[in-house]
Amino acid sequence: MKSQALLLVALGVWLQSLTASRGGVAATAEIPGQRDFGDIESKFALRTPENTVDDTCHLIPGVTESVANCHFNHSSKTFVVIHGWTVTGMYESWVPKLVAALYKREPDSNVIVVDWLMRAQQHYPVSAGYTKLVGNDVARFINWMEEEFNYAVDNVHLLGYSLGAHAAGIAGSLTKNKVNRITGLDPAGPNFEYAEAPSRLSPDDADFVDVLHTFTRGSPGRSIGIQKPVGHVDIYPNGGTFQPGCNVGEAIRVIAEKGLGDVDQLVKCSHERSIHLFIDSLLNEENPSKAYRCNSKEAFEKGLCLSCRKNRCNNMGYEINKVRAKRNSKMYLKTRSQMPYKVFHYQVKIHFSGTEMSEHKNQAFEISLYGTVAESENIAFTLPEVSTNKTYSFLLYTEVDIGELLMLKLKWNSDSYFSWSEWWSSPDFVIQKIRVKAGETQKKVLFCSRNKASYLTKGKEPVVFVKCHDKSVTKKSG
Repeated sequence: MKSQALLLVALGVWLQSLTASRGGVAATAEIPGQRDFGDIESKFALRTPENTVDDTCHLIPGVTESVANCHFNHSSKTFVVIHGWTVTGMYESWVPKLVAALYKREPDSNVIVVDWLMRAQQHYPVSAGYTKLVGNDVARFINWMEEEFNYAVDNVHLLGYSLGAHAAGIAGSLTKNKVNRITGLDPAGPNFEYAEAPSRLSPDDADFVDVLHTFTRGSPGRSIGIQKPVGHVDIYPNGGTFQPGCNVGEAIRVIAEKGLGDVDQLVKCSHERSIHLFIDSLLNEENPSKAYRCNSKEAFEKGLCLSCRKNRCNNMGYEINKVRAKRNSKMYLKTRSQMPYKVFHYQVKIHFSGTEMSEHKNQAFEISLYGTVAESENIAFTLPEVSTNKTYSFLLYTEVDIGELLMLKLKWNSDSYFSWSEWWSSPDFVIQKIRVKAGETQKKVLFCSRNKASYLTKGKEPVVFVKCHDKSVTKKSG
């Protein structure tokens, strides 16, 4: 209990510092002249594949020879990494991990880390205000590279985390020509949820803006990550709230094993997950996680949005398809708690029928899926209600690729509490067919009972359904 109390105190202090001020971003001075670089405080370190940890060589705006000295590759793409708010005034452990992953994926590229640590370690509202100055610095650096060396901004990809995402957006809005891409990694929420587009990340800031939202828990404007969509494609892994493995129970376990030294990292687990999801997309090129467009996370949880028609699905992370729709595209997916994060999504539709009218609330089930490659057994799910002569749709996901579906088993679990009605007679439903749609392959499979109909009885053995053929299942797609 002592560990739990300490964690909650740390979380409270951190959240309080984040949400101490609401409203717009603090005003800053006018943009200085493009050729006067003496007032640029941000530093631009070109890290190398051999040394992803240290800032050993800096590109200095206005100092032409610094570019040659750092062996900048003028014919390749450039990644600009912009960190967020920091308590310690030091780089966080994710920075070298992201740099290394970028170089592993793009060995000939330039990976530049923007150092604005002095401004980023202030009280949060003060650092939030500094994002305008940092954005100005980055824009002037990019403009200088384009003017001085004719470097194509179409090769520039800005990656900003938390406050750094908004600094990236401001930079993109101020470059003379639009940069190719900005990736916002859980852009900060406090001070920015209600800010106007010029003061935060927005779709106008680059040719393509993609955003990962991983910690949007709480009321708008007070959640750690911004809740509203701010890119061309906004992806909300696991609904965009808490991420798997980041709950308080898991945090207490880690504290028990490692002590309180990593409390700050534990508090930011869901916030920082955005970075690690992007790193995963760089390292696991052959297996990208797929996200699906949906109007709400509630509809996604029902499995209603696993369509890939008309750009309704997309890869998450580096290999995203650059779809620029007229309105923001909100997308959802599930992930694992650790790398590789990819899972496989399924929509399951079951029609419950029977001779007696019955209704049951909050019922627990288990389903097992068997395929040509592997199986995924005893996947638990709960239906808020189960009624006679109704069809229910819900989302399932598995961590293993089971291949093409061949068979499934369905079990209706007993209640955790004692029920007199179940003691006298166990309720049951008749189930004839189960429809399953695989999100990753877009294949639909109809499963039939081995008999004409199967009786699913509460607390009894699972019922087996095998693949059957129904021409009607292929007539419609959705």
